[in-house]
Amino acid sequence: MPDYSDDFLRRVLKDAQVIAMVGASTNPVRASYFVASYLSARGRRIIPINPAQAGEELFGETILSDLSQIDTAVDMVDIFRRSEHVQQIVEDALTHLMPGLKSVWMQFNVVHEGAAAKAEAAGLDVVMDRCPKVEYARLMREIGAVGVPSGIISSRLTPKI
Repeated sequence: MPDYSDDFLRRVLKDAQVIAMVGASTNPVRASYFVASYLSARGRRIIPINPAQAGEELFGETILSDLSQIDTAVDMVDIFRRSEHVQQIVEDALTHLMPGLKSVWMQFNVVHEGAAAKAEAAGLDVVMDRCPKVEYARLMREIGAVGVPSGIISSRLTPKI
């Protein structure tokens, strides 16, 4: 697993102004809802993708059933799906969102080396097993109960004790 530099992550996040979130949910207890809400509040346009909720609204955007329905330029595809679905999502992104797409981001516990290699070969930045909300908060020093960085929150999962 790559160890991403802060400069790399900062650049990827800065460049991601329009994010297609595959696996977005209208359920406020789901991680994808919280991440979409957080990034939207920081000025990012979130284009939600979820075939089970297509046609509903999330943060002012109509939820689409797949990436092929997007009719605007997208900077990042953020994947909230299990690893076995990533290959097809990346292929769809390369087919429907190029040129213009800059990065593919896979959430915690989502890793697919083959899809990552294909995306990188197409010139995209790839991040696996990380959360853009966590990285954004860490890099922008927004972590802490009152906005004070705690210095103890990490984007890496801690081992089970």
